[in-house]
Amino acid sequence: MPKIPDSVYSSFLSALLDGNRKLCSQIIREQVNLNVQIKDLYEQIMKKALYRIGELWEFNKISVATEHLASAIVEAILNELYSIIALNQKSQKKIIVACVENELHQIGVKMVADLFELNGWDAYFLGANTPTEDLISFAKTKKPDVFAISLSLYFHLPKLETMITMIRAEFPDIPILVGGQAFSRGGKDVIEKYANVTYLYDLESIDTYIKHNYDG
Repeated sequence: MPKIPDSVYSSFLSALLDGNRKLCSQIIREQVNLNVQIKDLYEQIMKKALYRIGELWEFNKISVATEHLASAIVEAILNELYSIIALNQKSQKKIIVACVENELHQIGVKMVADLFELNGWDAYFLGANTPTEDLISFAKTKKPDVFAISLSLYFHLPKLETMITMIRAEFPDIPILVGGQAFSRGGKDVIEKYANVTYLYDLESIDTYIKHNYDG
């Protein structure tokens, strides 16, 4: 993964904390024009900045309003970049991407959906707080090749286990990918007891997974 200069990240983080959507968008567009890969922009700039903002909020260094505005700006930039992502040729593979019930942080898993689209998949992004029964009903109509589930808050781990169990009951052979910031606090050992459920810790590992298992 080519390293994006720290100065670019610092400028983006500063603009994000200031709530300057125009400058944030401009910084990302400049990197796109330099042929920096979108997945690297996601991982090294936007995801990194949001993690830092989450830390600042946790330690009462910034307000909830600042944190919410930063999230809204990043999500808007993801939507801007989709016009580039949508140009990729499709492979007929399908993935359903969602957050567990009561999870309201959807930006990270939206990046995952975009990464699959960059690899030519059709990604059905169901977003935050997805009821498990609705996810399963939807999956029966789309017949996905993979599920990807996000967990941001560690105390929602039992809800993730419930979702995995219910998916497995209906789709015993379809791979399930899990990830999210919650796993920085533990939980990987819980996931390991389920067959064909894989924890992937960042976008680079997900990209490697796609190319290793489905390309060619």
